[in-house]
Amino acid sequence: MATTSFTHHTIAIQQVEQILLGARARGADIGALLQRAGISPALLESPLSRVTQAQYAALIFVLRHAMRDELWGLCQRPLPLGSFAMGCRLLIGSRTLGEALQAGLRFYRLLLDDFVPRLQVQGRVARLSLVPRGEPNAALAYAERAFSFFAYGLACWLVARRVPLLAVDYPPSALGHSNDAGTLFQAPVHYDQLCTGWRFDARWLDLPVVQNAQSLGEFLQQAPASLLVKYRDQSSLTERIRRILRRRLAEELPSLEDIGHQLAMTPQTLRRRLHEEGRGFREIKDDLRRDAAIEYLARPELTLPEIAALLGFSEASTFHRAFKHWTGVAPGEYRQTRLRER
Repeated sequence: MATTSFTHHTIAIQQVEQILLGARARGADIGALLQRAGISPALLESPLSRVTQAQYAALIFVLRHAMRDELWGLCQRPLPLGSFAMGCRLLIGSRTLGEALQAGLRFYRLLLDDFVPRLQVQGRVARLSLVPRGEPNAALAYAERAFSFFAYGLACWLVARRVPLLAVDYPPSALGHSNDAGTLFQAPVHYDQLCTGWRFDARWLDLPVVQNAQSLGEFLQQAPASLLVKYRDQSSLTERIRRILRRRLAEELPSLEDIGHQLAMTPQTLRRRLHEEGRGFREIKDDLRRDAAIEYLARPELTLPEIAALLGFSEASTFHRAFKHWTGVAPGEYRQTRLRER
């Protein structure tokens, strides 16, 4: 049974609920939209369920075309189809990241009515912020969070490297805290700010833009899926531990002490470093097993007992209970809906 040495992080079902807010408000057939994206509508009934990054990217594509809007009906005025591609073509002519960000934000200020994207530099800190124009609501809050994330992914692509962030800023909103935000941005998230945005060292504004017309064509074929993962920091302690554990999933997983020995750290140092990243060792193990299980359930050649074995469970019934605990959905039900939608 061939396996992979890497498992992508999955996405909380709350992200799916929130990106659908505009479509719901406009009376769209939510079940049909989800089915077209390969997502079972039944997953919305469990707050613990997750979707793959490929499913979420497919939902973005489906919503963009169904709503004729690149912000999926979340704002008062649609963002015309083709805006992202046109903005990218504009940015690759810039000399530096700073010039590109300023040009891109000027472009989007012409298209957006609900918030104003700005880049400000104060001392050594640069900040991209989205200043709201009207009364806040859940749909607009998610539009701002999504715009902020994809703007960050685009900035990293322009310079072909991850731009490390000092912090991600969110104002208090009905959306509440996002369990995925820290993982997506790989930075501390502050939920008490005046507006949505992110902060970084201003020296990164001088990085040269290295993309061109040829690389843009390849990028647009893969976006938005490529923006979800392409410039993740694989050197973080959490990601290093996930890779170690991923190679041993079918066996008895190493203990915290074993991991510390491999990384030349004491257990105390390992716990402290993980705490600084906002993660716990047990949480990393459970999240990895859950993400790998969702990945395996999309493969029709694997039976449930084989998947259980690949995840280190001695019996399929034990895997069944664990998966339902992780996601709120039985693995058999999840598999049937995934394969039927495929």
